[in-house]
Amino acid sequence: MSDTMQGPGGPDELAIPWIDVTMQQEVAWRDGDIVISVPVKSGTTWTMNIVHQLRSGGDAHFADVYAEVRWLEFVPNPDARRDDLLAAFEQMPRDARRAFKSHSAPPDLPYLAPGSGPDVRYVVVMRNPDEAVASMRPFIAGHSEAWFDLWQIPKDDIVGPDLATFVEMLAGPLTNALFGFVESWWDLRHNGNVLFVHFNELKQEPDLAVRRIADFLDFEVADDAWPAILEYTSFAWMKAHEDKFEARTVSQPVQLLDPGAMIRKGQIGATAEDGVTPGMSAMIRDLGSRIVSDPEALEWCYRGGPLAR
Repeated sequence: MSDTMQGPGGPDELAIPWIDVTMQQEVAWRDGDIVISVPVKSGTTWTMNIVHQLRSGGDAHFADVYAEVRWLEFVPNPDARRDDLLAAFEQMPRDARRAFKSHSAPPDLPYLAPGSGPDVRYVVVMRNPDEAVASMRPFIAGHSEAWFDLWQIPKDDIVGPDLATFVEMLAGPLTNALFGFVESWWDLRHNGNVLFVHFNELKQEPDLAVRRIADFLDFEVADDAWPAILEYTSFAWMKAHEDKFEARTVSQPVQLLDPGAMIRKGQIGATAEDGVTPGMSAMIRDLGSRIVSDPEALEWCYRGGPLAR
């Protein structure tokens, strides 16, 4: 089973056989479903954990956040049957709200406008594109050799010898996946079932960000649950318990990631030390300006902050 990692804003594609973006088109949505829609390396796992902690009232004992918040496009091995993966979504308990992760934006990710069907809420997160690109190469390099062998893909063909080569090889797919993502969501940002969150907000004001997500999702959190929730959603706690965030129980028969690959540094404003040069940054932004039609959207990608009504 194979598909592509494809940005919604353009034709450039990168073949990733363990991603099937079309599966999410067949999900039978339910009232209360939560979709976390985030580009790669832009705060996805952090937001997954926030949603899990809010839904559970604070849970330090879960084994794998990917078992708690399902990944809509993920194919766990080459022998996996699409019907079985979709059936697993349908078999999720009905006594708790389902939560899903997706690296897609509309139209690959189905969007249900308020009043058009089940009440589905969308938490949309974006990160400074330079930071996302800088984090992407070590993340892909952190996929296990056994995982690449399982899918019969040479890792070096994707990772390349250095960041500059990586960006040059994948400039089209990367910028489409990042900038095409925000372009697809931007006109929906003020709809009542869509919440935009920037990675900077998660880093700079984590308590406020978590509470804002709770309010948006209508989670009623008891006062005495907040200390645990805020502790378990902190970057420090997640780094100390990173085995819970590496998809170890859902990527079988081999591990998707090497230990430590998912939770890196979570820094903002430190792309130079990760190897992003001024020229590389200018190229990424120039490509983004060709995809993102609203200058405010492009600026928000880089800096975050309040969204004008």
